Amino acid sequence: MCRNRRTMPIDPDKTAPVNTIAMQEILTGKTRLPGFSGEWEKRKIGDFTDCTAGGTPSTLIAEYWGGAIRWMNSGELKNKIIHDTEGRVTELGLQASSAKLVPSGCVLVGLAGQGKTRGTVALSSVELCTNQSIAAIYPNQRAFVSEYLYHNLTYRYEELRRISKGDGGRGGLNLHIIRSLDVPLPTIDEQRAIAEALSDVDGLIESLETLIAKKRAVKTAAMQQLLTGRTRLPGFSGEWQTKRVVDIADVDPENLSSDTKPDFAFNYISLEQVVSGRLLGYSEEEFCAAPSRARRVLRYGDVLMATVRPGLMAHLLYRDQIPNAICSTGFAVLRPRMQLCDPGFLFFHLLGNVVNKQIQNALAGSNYPAISGRDVGRLEIPFPPRIQEQRAIAAALSDFDAEIVALDGRLAKVRALKQGVMQQLLTGRIRLPATDGLAKERAESVEKSRSALRPRAGGET
Repeated sequence: MCRNRRTMPIDPDKTAPVNTIAMQEILTGKTRLPGFSGEWEKRKIGDFTDCTAGGTPSTLIAEYWGGAIRWMNSGELKNKIIHDTEGRVTELGLQASSAKLVPSGCVLVGLAGQGKTRGTVALSSVELCTNQSIAAIYPNQRAFVSEYLYHNLTYRYEELRRISKGDGGRGGLNLHIIRSLDVPLPTIDEQRAIAEALSDVDGLIESLETLIAKKRAVKTAAMQQLLTGRTRLPGFSGEWQTKRVVDIADVDPENLSSDTKPDFAFNYISLEQVVSGRLLGYSEEEFCAAPSRARRVLRYGDVLMATVRPGLMAHLLYRDQIPNAICSTGFAVLRPRMQLCDPGFLFFHLLGNVVNKQIQNALAGSNYPAISGRDVGRLEIPFPPRIQEQRAIAAALSDFDAEIVALDGRLAKVRALKQGVMQQLLTGRIRLPATDGLAKERAESVEKSRSALRPRAGGET
């Protein structure tokens, strides 16, 4: 009898649940930062400020567009802190629509959308107007700090999504729901201290994201140079050649047959579980109940090339990440001939421009985004004269990958830490240092709190 399949993630982040709990503690006042005390008051947004929705001038009237007034669409909510907008409307367009100018310091909430937009929160740093799918919560400096409310509602994204679900999966928030939201409110000083601490973490996240983007750009440039022979590593010379994949590797060399024993157990890798060289997970299967695509046998050093929607680059260098592995027939399995081709060198070519231009040409005119095993075998690859150079190039590019993976891991930890910190701060379980007029004492206390949010030496957070 076949056992039930189990899907197994690769290296799950075990710290995330703990950090999420910590964030909830802070954002509800259950954990307080040093120096603050007293009960938090829970109030509905409509009791301490008001909100409004925007509008869209007619796109059929040219005179309404291209003016000096910033007009924001809901897709721009993902930018979080809004310093400028893509759209501009004229005074005539503003007057002819339900759009309204709102001041800087408004907390902006996505009201509608089937994607991630509904419930997404941003903060305006400039005067602007919005479309009808955005609610703008007006600032009120006597009652709340806009940055604090921004962090509070950002933390509550899943709650906002849940309470706005509609029929058929298409839901929407409205101004009544926004006004009815309960918000725990400490004193203005404590709100400001909480917002500053969380903004520090946002700054660290932004700097890591920028660094990762730069590292990826450098790696892409290095691939273009090293994989084509335009730039040579020290100690190598000689003319490069062009070779077909079929001349340097066996394509789909092993497959499970139809007479495989029904109770044969294996670990199955599907297309969805591979992203640009990373194995995200697998499922434990028995042949009798496995997906019909579970057929390709994997050996150490095989290269998995996604042949279905290859533009997504779901390719993988298999290094026994999991034992006894079988992958989907949505992959072509390339088994390099070790005396001719280094597996890493071949893998990086699958991510490079030379191979992907050929793939796009093979897909041209096709109604289904897939290439055949024959197409894979015909792919041409620039090739150095010695396998030692292939190995050196693969090692150099692997070093880039290792650095990017380490930074991605650090970024994931900081994001999880932020979730934990928000939970603590926005519930009042952690209290920040109070503002008592002594600037030096306050600065030292706040710095101590911020230090707790920064990564420790060695990349730990």
